[in-house]
Parts: sequence; C-alpha cells; structure tokens
Amino acid sequence: MAHLPDFISDLAILLITASVITIIFKWLKQPVVLGYIVAGFIASLHFKNFIESLVVKITGITPEKVSDVFRALPEISDMGNVNIWAEIGIIFLLFALGLEFSFKKLMDVGGKASIATLINMGSMIIIGYLVGELLIINLIPDWSKMNSIFLGGMLSMSSTTIIIKAFSDMGLQKKKFAGIVFGMLIVEDVAAIVMMVLLSTFAVSQHFEGGELANSVVKLLFFMLIWFVVGIYMIPTMLKKLKKYLNDETLLIVSVGLCLGMVYFATAVGFSAALGAFIMGSILAETLESKHIEHLIEPLKNLFGAVFFVSVGMMIDPAVIYQYGTLIILLTLVVLVGRIIFATIGVLASGEGLKVSLQSGFSLAQIGEFSFIIATLGMSLGVITETLYPIIVAVSVITTFTTPYCIKYSETVYSYVSKRIPKKWNTLIEGYGASGYNTVNKQNDWKKLLKSILSSVAVYFTISIAILLVFQKFITPYIVEWMPGNVWGRIIAALITLVLMAPFLRAIMMKKNRSKEFKKLWEDNRLNRGALISLIAFRIIICIVLVLMVIIPLFPRLTVLMVIISLVVVTLIIFTEGFKEQSRKIEARFLENLNLKQKLDEKKAAIPTTVANDLRSKDIHIEEFEISQSSPSVGRTLRELNFRQKTGVNVVTIIRGSKKINIPDGNVRLYPFDKLVVSGSDEEMQQLSQYLQDKQDQINGMEEEAPHHISLSQYLVELDSALVGKSIISAGIREKTECMVIGIDRGDESIINFTPNFVFDEGDIIWLAGEKDKLSSFEENIDDSGSMAS
Repeated sequence: MAHLPDFISDLAILLITASVITIIFKWLKQPVVLGYIVAGFIASLHFKNFIESLVVKITGITPEKVSDVFRALPEISDMGNVNIWAEIGIIFLLFALGLEFSFKKLMDVGGKASIATLINMGSMIIIGYLVGELLIINLIPDWSKMNSIFLGGMLSMSSTTIIIKAFSDMGLQKKKFAGIVFGMLIVEDVAAIVMMVLLSTFAVSQHFEGGELANSVVKLLFFMLIWFVVGIYMIPTMLKKLKKYLNDETLLIVSVGLCLGMVYFATAVGFSAALGAFIMGSILAETLESKHIEHLIEPLKNLFGAVFFVSVGMMIDPAVIYQYGTLIILLTLVVLVGRIIFATIGVLASGEGLKVSLQSGFSLAQIGEFSFIIATLGMSLGVITETLYPIIVAVSVITTFTTPYCIKYSETVYSYVSKRIPKKWNTLIEGYGASGYNTVNKQNDWKKLLKSILSSVAVYFTISIAILLVFQKFITPYIVEWMPGNVWGRIIAALITLVLMAPFLRAIMMKKNRSKEFKKLWEDNRLNRGALISLIAFRIIICIVLVLMVIIPLFPRLTVLMVIISLVVVTLIIFTEGFKEQSRKIEARFLENLNLKQKLDEKKAAIPTTVANDLRSKDIHIEEFEISQSSPSVGRTLRELNFRQKTGVNVVTIIRGSKKINIPDGNVRLYPFDKLVVSGSDEEMQQLSQYLQDKQDQINGMEEEAPHHISLSQYLVELDSALVGKSIISAGIREKTECMVIGIDRGDESIINFTPNFVFDEGDIIWLAGEKDKLSSFEENIDDSGSMAS
C-alpha cells in the first residue's frame, strides 16, 4: 500500500475534525470560529493527554495500557505541517480583508472613527503592557518585557467576525451605533497591520529607540504609498485589457499570483507576508473585478482560514488553563471593563452622544482573530512565551460568549447612567458632533489649495524618490558595467532617471497653479501673491534637490556646476510640453482606475452600507434598502406609499441599475431591485425595514450600478444669502440643487416636520441630504438662482 505523506494525513485529520465540530456549533447557533478552536483542541496532543489522564483517574487502568489504546487513533504527526497551513491561512485571511477594505472606505469613515479607535487601542495597549509588567511578571516565570508589549497588542484588537455574527443574530445591522462600530473596525484593521510591522521590528532588534521607530514608520508609509499608487496605476488597467481572457479559473490564478507576488516582495524588503497580502487585496478592491475576485477567493479564505483557527485551538493546554485560571479571569475582566470604558470614551470624544457611545463600547468588548495573528507572530519570532497563547485563546472564547449579552444590556446601562448625569452635562448625552459638522458654506480657499498641493507633492515626491532608489540600487550598476567608460555609463543612467522622474517633478512644481482657488487668491488680495509665489518657489527648490540627488554622484567635487545644471534641468522640465502632457496622462489614468468602482464590498449584507457620516446630535443617518421582487411596494408611487408619513424617513435617492434618481418626487414608481437611499433615525429605519418586508437576499445584477455617494451636511443662512425670506418651494431647492431639506435649526429649536411653505430667516441652519458634488455646489446654485430671480 502506498504511503500517504504526513502533510496530507495531518490536513485530513484537521478538516475532518473541524467539519464535525463546526456543524455541531452551527446547530447550536454559535460562532463557527469557536467551533474551529474547539476542533483544534480536540485534534491536539493536549486533548489526547487530557483524556488519557482522565480515563486513568476514573477507571484506575495503568497509564501504559491507556496509552496503547489511544496510540491506535490517528494523530497529528508534525506540527510544522500545521504551521505551514496556518501561515497560508493568515495570508488569505489578510488578502480577503484587503479586498473588503479599500482606501475609499477608510476615507469614508473619516477622522471620527480614527479618533475613537486611537483612544481605544492606545489605552488598551498601555493597560495590557502595565498588567504584564506589574502583575503577570510575578505569575509566569519566563515572562519578559516583550511579552507585555505583545499582550498589549493582543488586548487592543476587537473581533470583526464575532461582532458581525452578534449584530446579524440580534438584527442590529441598521442601527446607528452598528455603522460606527464597523467604521472603527476598519481603522482597527489598518492599525493592526501597522502594529504587526512595528512589533516585528522591535522583536528583531530587542530594543526601542525613537529614531528606529521613526525609521520603521517612514519606511512602512513609503512602501505602502508606492505599492498603492503603482498598483492602482497598473493593475486595474491590466485587468481591463485582459478581461476577455479572464474566466473564473484564470481570474483566480491571476489574483492568487498577484497576492503571493506581493507577499514575496514584502518579505524581500523586510515586511511581513500579512502586510503584502493586505496591500494587494486593497489594490484589487479598487478594480471592477473586486466582487468577482472576492467571490472566487472566499473558498480559499474559508479553507485556509479554518486551518489557521484550528491551529489556534491546538495551542490550548488544559494544564496551563488550570494553572493560570486566575490570570485568565483577570485578563477577561481587563478586556471587558477596559474595552467598554475606553471605546465609549473614544466614541464620545469623536462627537457622538452617550447612548451611541455606550452601545459601541459594549459591542467592542472582546478579542478575536487579530489577537491570534499577533500571538502567532510573536511565537514565530520566538519572543513570547508559549504559555501566553492558550491564555489569550481562553480569554477570547470567554469574551466571545459574553459579547451578545454586553450588547443586549448596553441600553440598560445607558438608562441608568443618563438619569444620574447632571443637566449641565447635556452635551455629553447628546454629543457635540453637530457643532463641528461639515457645512456647505464656502470653505477657506487657502485651506483647499494647501490641502490639494500638499497631498499631490507628497505623492509625486514619494514616486520620484522611489524611481531614484530603484535606479541607484538596481539599474545604474548594470548600465555602468555594460557601457564603455565609467563616466558615460553614469551620465546615461542619470539622464534616463531624470527623464522618468520629469513628469512627476513637473507635477510637484506646477500642479494646482491654475486652479480656481489659486486664481481667486491671486486676484482677491495682492498680499496673497507673495505667499503664492513663495509656495511655487518652495516646490521648485524641492525639485532642484531631487535633481541634485541624481547628478551630484556623477561629479561630487563640482557642486556649484551641478547646482547650475539642476536649475537648467528644472527649467526645461517646466517648459517642455511633452512632460506636461505625460504628467496629465499619468494622473488621468490613476484617477480613472481609482474611480472605476465606487461600491465594492459584499460585506454590506452584514455591515450596513452607511454612505455618509451620521448627524450625530439628531440620531439621523443614511441607509440603503433594496426593494425585493415580492415587496408590496413594487409598482406603487412614492406618493401612494407615503414613507415619510408612515415611517418618518426621507427618500433621498433611488438607484435603478446604472441610473439614479436624485430627490425623487411623489410620482416616481418603485420597481424590483430598486435601492432606496433614505435618511432617518434608528427607529424610523427599523419601521421602514419592516414595512418593506425586505427578506430576500441581495441579488447581484449583471449591470454595473450607478456610482453614488449620498451625504448629509448643513448650510448656514447668512444675511446676504439668497434664501433669506424665501420658502422651500419658492427657492426651488429640490429642482435647482438636487438636494433635500431634512431638518432646520432655528435658535434652540430643531424643526423636523415642516411644510414646503416654510420661510427661511437669517441664522437658520438647514440640514441637507444629497450627493457630495451637489452639496459642495449648493451655495453656488442657490446664489445663481437668486441672482436670476432678481
């Protein structure tokens, strides 16, 4: 009989055990991740030894006889095989996470989620480190400072898998706090990737220096920016041109190849395989094929992800759990109390009210998959004790079971706390977010100009540096070696480098010099001209320095001559039309690829697609609802359905395949698979959901959806505004701006129910819903309509 390789037999044991246990857990309506962990424990030698000792104690049979019986059972022959499968599992988990992520989604959740996550994660890292240094160091003999650092990282990460499961089971996906929680999880995922890179650096060096930390962060940001810019420029274009050759099979092979290629490159330059997988996933997330790729990758992610979680379960040692039971309870309390407190404080600091903040804090009171990944990283680097792994897994299992109860009782805690808060602290209960909410009144032109210039300079400067480094390290040595004469080889290499850098250097110097903000600042005030000229001069100096970095190595002693040559080169770049045209083409292709796909995550079935920031103080936010084939609303007009009267929501936009109807009137009829983008409170959203009876799973259409990005904002009616003294209907807001008025603040009064004849006064704050571009041009359109009327 042919011998089956241990590599295959070990995988068979893992998957057979996992399949049986996970079916039982599904039947018990428990998270599948817990099933994988339990399956891993059952498949491990720890479980076998535990059962053997238990049988010996109960039956009195000698250990040798019991061992002979259990030796006949199949067992894992080599943990090295399991570790290889688990490493592949981490790669595909992070690749899938990148596909669901996208940089646009990070920009959408914005600074609010970043503030909340920074406070929550930063506090838990510090608490975890202090618990390790002050308490655990006396309990575990081989405990070190590195263990405390990794412990802080593990305790700072929530579990996306567990939270999705809990929200789905409890029907909370459309709640306002659920959108905030998922925004924080997006930021957490990015922070975890950065943290893993920094932890790897610290683990290798075994010491901490400010310069080393700064160098690691700069290096990480540099490579991430280069990978993203080059990836977005090349990969969507490549997939677009090859589309006719890409069926399910070839697209899967290409996607996995790109993923593993980036993994190889990331490890080659000193980063982790997980970072490379995540970066490639986030690049592919911006392509039109992202949903297709995500669908194809899902079986691989599920398979290898299952093996990873099973390998986590195999690290559970009952003896360790028994020995350190008190420590497990202590860390569980630290997670439950610490994460609830600091997540709540973080959400409060971001401008939310107390109720939403407490609900968010209680939802994040667990640790999960990223904690396991960080623990695995520490084990692979040999910097954390083996005792810590089963302890963290035990804490994760306990907090997984407590998560639904924490979410359930968060409102009870809010009711108790809110009754005992002094009235002067009403801002704490309501949130201060509205006071800092974005408005559609004219923004500071200097702020707009500087923001756009700084972002473009940062990107093009980074690309220029990347070209320079690639040539210096890889290409220039070959050119010098093969060219006759050392000097001529260096000159030719420098010329090629400068030609490739030229479009980006020109963009650094000339980008935004003819923008609307630049012209307006130039014409409005002569004092602005000196500052604008200085800004251009500063960018030219940056380019001169970059050119000098290329040509000075040619003739190190002729510094003055090199400066003169660099001035000539920069002047040629500015006035050469070819470089100008090339710069525009490069940027146009990048932006085209970046905007090819506006909506890209299948995860929205579990994570509500919040297409805008919430109106914090009013508990009003934006959601999407799809009209199913069996919905009683099909074929009826909005006037007949009267959603506002029956549920309280406002229909802002209807997405119908590739078309969109902004601010629809009452005569618009609804059809199957129409998507309603509506604004309202949690309760109103719940009423609409029940009214629509929308229980059908989302069906992905063959036609690409119209790109849309509905947002909420506010407009201050100033003394010279065209709206003063006009009613909503006479101002023609719906027709002329394609925006909807959903609320008005007048003094201390908030007006939600108003008629079209409501007249605006100076000082009114108008709450608006509409597409971002429509909101940004709201004031301009209102002013134009006012001037035409006059």
